[in-house]
Amino acid sequence: METIKIAGVKRDAFGKKETKAIRKTGQVPCVIYGNGTTVHFSVDARSLKPLIYTPQSYLVEFDIEGKTEMGVMREVQYHPVTDQILHVDFYHIVPGKPIAIDVPVKLTGNSEGVKQGGKLILSKRKIRISATMENLPDSIEVDVTSLGLGKSIFVGDLQFDNVAILTPATTAICAVKMTRAARGAAAAAEAAKK
Repeated sequence: METIKIAGVKRDAFGKKETKAIRKTGQVPCVIYGNGTTVHFSVDARSLKPLIYTPQSYLVEFDIEGKTEMGVMREVQYHPVTDQILHVDFYHIVPGKPIAIDVPVKLTGNSEGVKQGGKLILSKRKIRISATMENLPDSIEVDVTSLGLGKSIFVGDLQFDNVAILTPATTAICAVKMTRAARGAAAAAEAAKK
């Protein structure tokens, strides 16, 4: 999995007044927790854009005043009106220990149902997985080549080495839906047989 490097400044004051002052300077208050330690710091709001405004998931390497911290993004709080980033929570990564993270789904192949006039619909863009830092994939690839009309692929149908899938097995990832054109072609084929 790709890593993004972000520089941070440690902060010691945690009140409303202090966080407001931090935000006025273009900084975003952050916290990284887990593994028995909690570090409060702030980062430049612009440095968070490649991490937040993307469908990809990343590992984050922080340089907080010379000390390196590794983490994954847990939660982002936005202003209800302006959508400005107010606060970001990160979770510590420990090498060798599994991490739970949402990873994007990537569909590959040309579906049989689409060739017959159906429409491929992706209903789950990200699924939650658990794996060690070394085994984390950038995306989960789902082959849709054998997917026929009216059929679906569920999370329970997926199998990967060194990766545990945490999303419920009954969750549908994608399906090929029958379109009006496909229904009309099927009806015409049935009428031609008679």
